[in-house]
Amino acid sequence: MSGRRRIWDISEPIEPATATFPGDHAFAQEWVMRMADGASCNVSTIRMSVHVGTHADAPLHYDPAGRDAAAVDLAPYVGPCRVLDVEPAGSPPRVPVSALTPAVLAGAERVLLRTGHVHDHRRFDPGFASLGAPAGKVLAEAGVRLVGIDTPSVDHASDKELGGHRALHAGGVAILENLDLSRVPAGDYELIALPLRLVACDASPVRAILRELP
Repeated sequence: MSGRRRIWDISEPIEPATATFPGDHAFAQEWVMRMADGASCNVSTIRMSVHVGTHADAPLHYDPAGRDAAAVDLAPYVGPCRVLDVEPAGSPPRVPVSALTPAVLAGAERVLLRTGHVHDHRRFDPGFASLGAPAGKVLAEAGVRLVGIDTPSVDHASDKELGGHRALHAGGVAILENLDLSRVPAGDYELIALPLRLVACDASPVRAILRELP
């Protein structure tokens, strides 16, 4: 079709095998009604942590007075974005500030970070790469409106201070986690990744896509 723009689905599949952060509830589905049993339609119910799969962290996740998923500004989750390849360093590995130069970030309203993480939604890697506070501060000071990462969190599991989350929050930057960027070339796109209107929830699953620019 002439003029049709290509779409990349950058969301993780959500199924019982989808890995969770330690301590979170895994995805589970139960059929309430089934046509195979004579019902007029199929109806199911699910149970899961709001952090399973690709999701948007709301400020309430790390700020008791922060907005819940239903109250976040939706504008950061839709619009031009840039996929960047970065090479984490250190132990635990984090995105180095040196990878986020003014030239690399010039004109970027939204930044999605591909860390080289081997993406398998069924496996939780305790050594995953994160963003951390110093890189988070650089992105916030650069005026970025949203940051996404292809690992479970912008902070490592051992970081109880959640420095990356707090640095982004201080700059009003929205957060996406557990993105699957493995099939997307680095470059500029349109992002659409809207959180659900979940009242009193600290995060929301999203169906995140990238669309090629016109």
